[in-house]
Amino acid sequence: MVSVPPAATTSVAVSAPPAGAPSSATATSGAPSPSPRGARCRTAELRASVGREDPGAGQVNHPVVLTNVSARTCTVQGYPGAAFVDDSGRQLGPDPRRGPESPARVVLAPGGSAWAGLSYARPEISGARTAVPAALLVTPPDERRPLRVPWTAGGVPVAGNESVVTLTALRPGSGT
Repeated sequence: MVSVPPAATTSVAVSAPPAGAPSSATATSGAPSPSPRGARCRTAELRASVGREDPGAGQVNHPVVLTNVSARTCTVQGYPGAAFVDDSGRQLGPDPRRGPESPARVVLAPGGSAWAGLSYARPEISGARTAVPAALLVTPPDERRPLRVPWTAGGVPVAGNESVVTLTALRPGSGT
């Protein structure tokens, strides 16, 4: 995974929302403040999920959400890893391409979330060869161990015309 050095980032603080309320975020530019913002989130401190489909013109879009399930504040920055896999854990199709945006550091209070957008052309329109994954493996930035999320959204493009899957950098909130 490629990560952006901390000196070249924008910090985004995310507070844990009250039950049923959306996440709130504030952004600050420049050097990190000396206040305790937490260290990098580790895989064991996060839960991954895939949000509901947000269809576009010929596109399939899903938020891939990382939620801090630990009791401490921690940060994520950059792009999560993502791989569609079959029941045996074999990867289906290539790794997603990364979007062009500049990653920002997202500070996650306990219960706070960050999301990345997962997008691809609708296979029935693009003519891409498809497979139906058993799961999406999501690896938090700068971590090696993935989180397994059952995939229930049907076939995904794995080869052929318009088979490219893209993933954006993490940003605050749940993507809904």
